[in-house]
Amino acid sequence: MSSDAPVLKLYNTLTRAKEEFRPLDPANVRMYVCGPTVYDYAHIGNARPIIVFDVLFRLLRHLYGADHVTYVRNITDVDDKINARAAERGITIRELTEGTNKIFQEDVKALGCLEPTVQPRATEHIAEMIALIEKMIAAGHAYAADGHVLFDVPSMADYGRLSRRPLDEMIAGARVDVAPYKRGDMDFVLWKPSKESEPGWESPWGRGRPGWHLECSAMSWKHLGEVFDIHGGGIDLVFPHHENEIAQTRCAFGHEAMANYWMHNGFLQVEGEKMSKSLGNFVTINELLHTENFGGRKWPGEVLRLAMLRTHYRQPIDFTVKALEEAELSLRNWGAEIGALELDGDGFGAGFGAPDGSGYGGGHAGFDTVLEALQDDLNTPFALTILHAIDDKRELDLSLRLLGVDVRSYSAWVEVERMRSVDVELVSKLIASRLAARAAKNWAESDRIRDELAAMGVALKDNKDGTTTWEVKR
Repeated sequence: MSSDAPVLKLYNTLTRAKEEFRPLDPANVRMYVCGPTVYDYAHIGNARPIIVFDVLFRLLRHLYGADHVTYVRNITDVDDKINARAAERGITIRELTEGTNKIFQEDVKALGCLEPTVQPRATEHIAEMIALIEKMIAAGHAYAADGHVLFDVPSMADYGRLSRRPLDEMIAGARVDVAPYKRGDMDFVLWKPSKESEPGWESPWGRGRPGWHLECSAMSWKHLGEVFDIHGGGIDLVFPHHENEIAQTRCAFGHEAMANYWMHNGFLQVEGEKMSKSLGNFVTINELLHTENFGGRKWPGEVLRLAMLRTHYRQPIDFTVKALEEAELSLRNWGAEIGALELDGDGFGAGFGAPDGSGYGGGHAGFDTVLEALQDDLNTPFALTILHAIDDKRELDLSLRLLGVDVRSYSAWVEVERMRSVDVELVSKLIASRLAARAAKNWAESDRIRDELAAMGVALKDNKDGTTTWEVKR
């Protein structure tokens, strides 16, 4: 990053302030974001942090270089919800997690997200989890009781710094379990015993499995170190999940911080209401992409992504059909502009860098203004406003790609969907009949068939060699 470049500023939940981002090591900028618990398809609320932190990943790659950013997004594949869902469906836990994770990876790819540098699985980090527990016990911050190991919350003097909640709110928010082996109400589970039917691993405290909070502490430690730069996730994770991650990691290693910057995206509601299955407005990413359950049609990933970016990540977002339609209109207009653009080499021409914006040399007013907006705590709404005023097609194209919005993929999706709506066999028969009518100089019948095809949305092009090609009209 050049010395005269705008400074990246990020809102830090820990300090409740927008701060200049200063990485621990500019040669290895490190970010961890909580990923899915793969017991069910990811819903549209889950898509928001995935998209938000993908934009940040792209921005960091642009500023520091693609080879100098490590992005870790975990996969939780051991959890009580997973156990219950596998039993409900009568399949193994492995079958459930593998199948659900496969759909998740396909869905986020459709949303235009880059693959993280590492996607660790919780079940592959049991040794690190056990090691962390042993460190906490040795430091006097955890204790074993009745086959369980618990974190001793009162042992940490500044527990609660991230959420800043009063004790009674923390107790309510943590959904405290009353158990005779617990020393204090707020103490939370690091390790618990497993029944024979449940997944389990041998440990110094017997066969068992980890608590949810411990998993992320272990995976971030393994892949990013004891202290790293950015930890992200949804605002719902601030307490108790992120608060407990901080407690575990700091007390295991004795540092003042786990991550220096904590970032959280706001809540999502659907058509003005909180999303819930009881209200019938619970919608998954997969449904939006592949069914007509929302707004009576399927939606391409580019539209879903752009609709998300129209609202600043820290603000609540109302996910509506109208917002999707407005996002699609923007994509259609940009597609018309960029579609005619002749590209060089990797698709950008000299000086324009890689598809995610990394390596771009700067010096182009439109792109640079978009970049400045993103460097102001990911101000995507302002960035999108700027996009509508950019005249240079190449700068528009690169700016959209820095945001992860690919108008060519959107246009290709539209064409595929149009083709699916046409009976290709019928079109071929009608064209053959029309060619026969033309050969017989039956112009009235030829015109009638052309009109019939036009009503189906099919445009014909008669070639000099006597053949006819066709396309679905835009």
